[in-house]
Amino acid sequence: MSKLKIKPTVSAVTDTLRRATAHHQRGQLGEAEQLYRQVLTRQPKNFDALHLFGVLMHQRGMSLEALALIREALKANERSAAALSNQAIVLAALDRTDDALVSYDRAIAVKPDFAEALNSRGNLLIKLGRTADALASYEQAVAADPRFIDAQVNSATALRLLGRDTDAAGAYARALAIDPSRVEIWITLGNTFDRLQRHDDALRCWDHALTLKPDCAEAHWNKGLEQLLLGDFEQGFAEYEWRWKRAGNAPRDFGVPQWRGEDVSGTSLAGKTILLHAEQGFGDTIQFVRYLPTLAARGAKIVLEVPDSLMPLIGDIDGVIAMISRGQPHPPIDLHCPLMSLPLAFGTTLATIPATVPYLRAPAERVEAWRARLPASGKLRVGLVWSGKPTHRNDHNRSIAFAQLAPVLAVPNIDFVSLQRDVRETDAPALQNAAAVLRPDLDQADFADTAAIIETLDLVIAVDTAVAHLTGALAKPLWLLLPLCPDWRWLLDRTDSSWYPGARLFRQPRIGDWDSVIGRVAEGLASFAATRDTPVTYL
Repeated sequence: MSKLKIKPTVSAVTDTLRRATAHHQRGQLGEAEQLYRQVLTRQPKNFDALHLFGVLMHQRGMSLEALALIREALKANERSAAALSNQAIVLAALDRTDDALVSYDRAIAVKPDFAEALNSRGNLLIKLGRTADALASYEQAVAADPRFIDAQVNSATALRLLGRDTDAAGAYARALAIDPSRVEIWITLGNTFDRLQRHDDALRCWDHALTLKPDCAEAHWNKGLEQLLLGDFEQGFAEYEWRWKRAGNAPRDFGVPQWRGEDVSGTSLAGKTILLHAEQGFGDTIQFVRYLPTLAARGAKIVLEVPDSLMPLIGDIDGVIAMISRGQPHPPIDLHCPLMSLPLAFGTTLATIPATVPYLRAPAERVEAWRARLPASGKLRVGLVWSGKPTHRNDHNRSIAFAQLAPVLAVPNIDFVSLQRDVRETDAPALQNAAAVLRPDLDQADFADTAAIIETLDLVIAVDTAVAHLTGALAKPLWLLLPLCPDWRWLLDRTDSSWYPGARLFRQPRIGDWDSVIGRVAEGLASFAATRDTPVTYL
């Protein structure tokens, strides 16, 4: 006799699904999966099991399987706003952004006040570069749920991206009114105040973040940068050391102590071998090798680790007994110090910056070679740098398009010389059509070549890049173009530089206003050229 097949009761399926979701919520995905499968064995079209199992598979990184399950769920209930929203999340993970937006729109059509879907739709639009559309989504999410803190924060972020920093500050403040314990929001509000030139408010935000989390590296780091910008080097350089606690920036272990300035005025360094190592960009390295002669004067023997392209330029500094590139074996050492930690070790203040220039010199043979190559027209010769590395975190703020230099290039009787090591595709057509610009940048092998070309110039006009630092270190006249929110080393409201006595600073009066900066530079250049009433002779 065949066995009687008894159909499970609804209550049994419901209980299994309840236990599955409980495991799922606790993060016990293996147990939840087994129970979801049991439900689907009994009821293959069970909407909740299909939907939630799809969510689980997406959490495991199996997005294709997740999409198939959620689509099956939607066949059972095509007007489930939650399933439509989760389908959009999976589609976005599969880079099917257009389909994801359609799915979000369907979810929101079913449930217009679906704050989470509106917020997630905004996040996808941000990734697509549609910031204004994203802001509209976030604002709808906030309207639907005024206490939805993530939507408030995302709204603030979109406002910042749109240059509406005052409005962004208000949105961050509203988020903190909901939950004042969110350290990351205090940090970002501080960054926003910094962009608004509200420096005291920025410091108060980071200080508050530190009352909530005293070991927050990001808050210490931002506070240190602000103190440096304001000229408080004593506190600023101490906080700057928190960079080593930031994510992805662990200090290197050389097996010897870091020199932190012990007995800086005495003789404890005499006969000691110290490894000084570059840690950040080319410009930072060029700026801070200025401390090497002072260390050498204390009797230290210096092993210097710098990028390969800087070696021919820096190699003849006093006290350097060996130069290596990163990762190469070094001779036995007693101490080490990152270059960017030298100001702290020396107790540097604004009044004690070692600003004797030049402290770098181009190799004489290269200078002569470039003098011979560049045409001797008798005109004023001006170098140009208009952009830095696109990967730099502040590149959008510091770089300009070559075409924006048109008023400068219109100043007559000047030979312009491109010092731009990497020309962007967007700048290439305008540069090719600029007959007044010489292009030795095409043949530069390293920074020693760049330095040699600079030695043949009367002036360099540059944005904040390594070439600007190099010009200053060579004691050549530098006109530096700065955004309203500059890097800390240029301080605030000054037209000169404590680091480079030959520099003249041209600052934006408003965020993004390069036109007025370029206009002032063009006027200044015309006056500068007019003072040269006799032909220039290049020997």
